[in-house]
Amino acid sequence: MSDESPATLRRIAEEGARLAGKVLSERFLGERTIEYKGGIDLVTDADRAAEAAVLGFIRQRYPGHAILAEESGASQGSGLRWVVDPLDGTTNYAHRVPHFCVSVGVEGPGGVLAGAIYNPMLDELFSAARGEGATLNGRSLKASGCTELSHALLCTGFPYDVHQKPEGPMGLLRRFIVRAQGIRRTGSAALDLAYVAAGRFDGFFEFGLKPWDVAAGSLLVQEAGGAMVCIDGAPFQVGVGDVLACAPGLASALIAESKGFLADLGWTPPAPRA
Repeated sequence: MSDESPATLRRIAEEGARLAGKVLSERFLGERTIEYKGGIDLVTDADRAAEAAVLGFIRQRYPGHAILAEESGASQGSGLRWVVDPLDGTTNYAHRVPHFCVSVGVEGPGGVLAGAIYNPMLDELFSAARGEGATLNGRSLKASGCTELSHALLCTGFPYDVHQKPEGPMGLLRRFIVRAQGIRRTGSAALDLAYVAAGRFDGFFEFGLKPWDVAAGSLLVQEAGGAMVCIDGAPFQVGVGDVLACAPGLASALIAESKGFLADLGWTPPAPRA
């Protein structure tokens, strides 16, 4: 396939996400193999099966493209790169909590061009193409109109090294929890970003994310009119895993609070990942 327009890439991302989501939903109540990649970082047989399905689909259509996937890592190619998380929310999935998704994004030299996030348990397909807006099951999305932090429902998550380095995530959580209306922790960063794009959450912040967690979701937020930045307010980069996303009317307040906390902590920005 030679068509690399954002609209076509979006369609391929949607179809690939649905294909992987079907694998996950079919295996959800069955027996599964669970392994640990780290202290609290899981991988299941469903992660691997879903990844095989979506990567096979992408390679059939764009055999020359590069791929970065959570379980199999990076494969070289020319031109564009697909960034895939076959199961975001693996801990939820392993415990049979029905809140997880497939995230498929594709990026070029100028950033993310298209992406899709699919929750198979609710049959909700969030997708976006650069310059063409974001949708949920075909309906246009718009970020929240919230402008007051005290009225905002925020969401967050914790990195896998939170036991060893709790100061950043727990400190920023403490700072926001006394200023916002409420904070939720759902266990899927990709869905959190999709929910910000849909106006369900007013803001999201998290440390230590990987490119496959944020590639598709970042474009959704931007195309829905939301703000997507690094956690210190710097311009967003897919390879920087400390992020903040929010309704446009909250950006100034959230960035100011985050920057104030980070300054007190003596935090320095991490180097971007490949």
